[in-house]
Amino acid sequence: MEITIAVDGEEIGGYLAEPDPRLHGPGPWPAVVILHDIVGLSDDDRVIADRFAQAGYLAVLPDLYSRGGALRCIRSTMKALRAGQGQVFRDVEATRLMLEERRDCTGRIGVVGFCMSGGFALLMAARGFDASAPYYGEVPSDESVLDGACPVVASFGGRDPAPGMKGAAARLESALTARGVEHDVKEYPRSGHSFANRYDGAPLLRVLRIGYRHDDSEDAWRRVLAFFATHLTGATERS
Repeated sequence: MEITIAVDGEEIGGYLAEPDPRLHGPGPWPAVVILHDIVGLSDDDRVIADRFAQAGYLAVLPDLYSRGGALRCIRSTMKALRAGQGQVFRDVEATRLMLEERRDCTGRIGVVGFCMSGGFALLMAARGFDASAPYYGEVPSDESVLDGACPVVASFGGRDPAPGMKGAAARLESALTARGVEHDVKEYPRSGHSFANRYDGAPLLRVLRIGYRHDDSEDAWRRVLAFFATHLTGATERS
């Protein structure tokens, strides 16, 4: 369902998907914050949130472009990503706190991000989350931002043409290993960028090595669910 999220005295839009109590009990449940890619919040993102709910997670999608749409917000969002601070980080933190305060949430919360927001998911790994799942996200040049990071399950495409993506999986693997961060990093050699997202104009995007690849997307999904089951479930229920 569509929701609003309070941030800095105002509200942004979002989408919430809840587990079915008949399948997963009455709660509380672990939770996931899902960050949309550079295109903006889409029906595909809502499907992903619904899948997390079906797996037993409270799933929230904050609309990071609430303050003016993609055309107005992309520049400021990318600027925040490069700087490691800014409104987007406050929006994500407010979403995490909203979930943390819900009585039907265990307090164990993961973050998932795609493309641009894969980079945010990595940067948020050391900022209060319990597990992070970046998909083809930019690996920060300053690896010290990963100090104290939560466990990370990351997925990359070996044929990704986006700047900075060549060798990104190996760089992240090395950075996390050096810091003793539990992780599962995998590069899919046949996939390009956005292999877990469905876009219109797929034939043209495939020529550009961008677009959905079902088998690799489903494998990444299984890895993320298994990783989150280890790090987000089993928390002591709140009284």
